[in-house]
Amino acid sequence: MTSSSVSPFLVELIRARKGLRRLLSGLSLVLAVAGLGGLAYPVATDFVQHRIQQRLAASLRTPEAAAAYRAGTVVVGHGLTRLRIPEAGTDVIVVEGTGRSALRAGAGHYPGTPLPGQPGNVAIAGHRTTYGKPFANLDHLRAGALIEFETPVGAYRYRVVRAPYPVSRTDLSVIDWSPGSTLTLTTCHPKGSARQRLVVRAELVRPEGI
Repeated sequence: MTSSSVSPFLVELIRARKGLRRLLSGLSLVLAVAGLGGLAYPVATDFVQHRIQQRLAASLRTPEAAAAYRAGTVVVGHGLTRLRIPEAGTDVIVVEGTGRSALRAGAGHYPGTPLPGQPGNVAIAGHRTTYGKPFANLDHLRAGALIEFETPVGAYRYRVVRAPYPVSRTDLSVIDWSPGSTLTLTTCHPKGSARQRLVVRAELVRPEGI
């Protein structure tokens, strides 16, 4: 490189570095905003779920809720039952329906499956990382763990019969009708991913109500 070409080379290098610095600064800003958004989203959904749960708790104790439960006419998005799983730290009011809007409540009952306490396979889906994450610790359950329902017409208790297990996200056979009085809980798996579904199976052990 000759002395005559040194100055233009240095000028271009400086200009390039200035542009690179601007590019890196812009990229850092975009990543920071994305990171904050990722942190804020679960918090925002938890707030939404908390407000919905407050409203549902009041409506679940009304005569109208009991009548709709007995008739099997609970409207999608309306409160169906309170669900408690002591070993998983779960305490959530389950709504009817498993669509996106209904599941803003945190957990929803698959339409077409029996209601808690009825014969057949009761099926309920719940969020694991957002909207209150009621099923966050579902993988901690073991055979023998108790699952409790407080419905508008009575209380029901189920006992987990096997350790939680994953299935394909498209495998709907786990919510098919089954003999006896069983319960199936489903949630995303692994945590933070929708690649599979985690399944918990339980059987009714003490009905009190209907």
